[in-house]
Amino acid sequence: MKIFRAALLATAIALPLTPVAALAETPAGILVVAQNIDDIVAIDPAQAYEFSSGELVTNVYDRLVQYDAEDTAVLAAGLASEWEADDENKTITFTMREGATFHSGNPVRPEDALFSFKRVVELDLTPAFILTQLGWTPENIDEMVTVDGNTVVVRYEGDFSSAFVLNVLAARPASIVDEVTVMANETDGDMGNGWLNANSAGSGPFSLSAYRPAEIVRLESNPDYFNGAPAIEGVIIRHVAEAATQQLLLETGDVDLARNLTPDQIAALDGSAKVETFPQAAVHFLSFNQKSEQLADEAVWEAARYLVDYDGMADSFLAGQMEVHQAFWPDGFPGALNDTPYSYDPDRAMEILEEAGIETPITVSLDVINAAPFTDMAQSLQATFGEAGIDFEIIPGTAAQVITKYRERSHEAMLLYWGPDFMDPHSNAKAFAYNSDNSDEAYAATTTWRNAWAVPDEMNQETMAALAEADPDARNELYLDLQRKVQENSPIVIMFQAAYEVAMADNVDGYVNGATSDFVFYRLVTKD
Repeated sequence: MKIFRAALLATAIALPLTPVAALAETPAGILVVAQNIDDIVAIDPAQAYEFSSGELVTNVYDRLVQYDAEDTAVLAAGLASEWEADDENKTITFTMREGATFHSGNPVRPEDALFSFKRVVELDLTPAFILTQLGWTPENIDEMVTVDGNTVVVRYEGDFSSAFVLNVLAARPASIVDEVTVMANETDGDMGNGWLNANSAGSGPFSLSAYRPAEIVRLESNPDYFNGAPAIEGVIIRHVAEAATQQLLLETGDVDLARNLTPDQIAALDGSAKVETFPQAAVHFLSFNQKSEQLADEAVWEAARYLVDYDGMADSFLAGQMEVHQAFWPDGFPGALNDTPYSYDPDRAMEILEEAGIETPITVSLDVINAAPFTDMAQSLQATFGEAGIDFEIIPGTAAQVITKYRERSHEAMLLYWGPDFMDPHSNAKAFAYNSDNSDEAYAATTTWRNAWAVPDEMNQETMAALAEADPDARNELYLDLQRKVQENSPIVIMFQAAYEVAMADNVDGYVNGATSDFVFYRLVTKD
């Protein structure tokens, strides 16, 4: 079977990387994907920090605990079959899964988990901060993570619960690598980093059989995967930068999935392929800098919530790109608030402003990234806010220019978006519901500090209480309450959640595209 699979993959890899049709259909058993993958800088889990590399890591590696294809909102057992948390002593003991093996055939050992965490901390590359927030350092990692028989004991420091730690250990840099294979390919003390950026050493549902940067990724199914062999023999991801070329390849049958089509191209398919829409993690918001006195009145915040034409934008130029969402934690994640209590009502907005004695008109500068759909959103806001006497002066700029002003707190109003670093609600709660020091010297990479919003002490305390809460249900309730409070009364008007459309051949089923790039799964895909 392996010989036949290899032959199929070899045939598929020989397909030309031009839009010229080579076959009437893709090889049976192989999923061929057209995607722009030139964002990949690294594929070593200790270094990978790009969207496309996250997808690759998820399909090739496992973690002790992980969010899986069957339900991307449920934390499930991975290479650990069970775990026991001791919040009082800040430890979690993981029992390793019996019989799990790496693609090399080496057994997955507790020592591999220790090695994987240690190399992330010691290499200290871009995503290392996700693990080091647990209090891990190169000097103490051998004490913070220990092996005891078939168990791995994880210790952590900080005012947070085991629920938060589990989500950290389900993140990309916590992927478990094959120590024996990696160290056999170490060069000049790099702990195998150079080799792992061209190869893989995982235990996941697929192994990496070929990788050429900005050209192709080839995955081969792992028949021995602990959670069951993938339904498909292999995956070919072809780098196709141009969306128009992706559309042509899909229409001519040379690929099964097109990952980067524009809304216009999606509409132009006109039934020649099916399209599925997936909510994404980024939330889009309008915010008001509290250094501007005219934007500091809570009546302005409340009125603003009725001056956004949510449905008008979502049903027109944002169709397929964004969906109405009015809370800081995105739909698709545990603990998300999906209530949308606000709708476009300029009469209600004017009533609120009048009752509060707000004199209009007022003129407010609005910074926006000079690209679609952001400029279209800004123009819509300019029109609807103008009806209530709030006149936006749109200031377009590059993303770098806009974000620099935001970090400097030199804007008035800002149209931007935010996404979590990993799947734990604190990742967004700290950004939208916490700011314990609002001074200019206390820089924080949060929407609250950047908008100079001195978050009420009660909300700050509740945010930290949620972080430390050990009971999962009670923790979710705290985050739901925080979302309601920010939704009701803050200088941040959350409007939309990003959505992602994927076009695919009619015979493709089982493709999973969760809210982040770490939740793209090919394991369940079938081709009838």
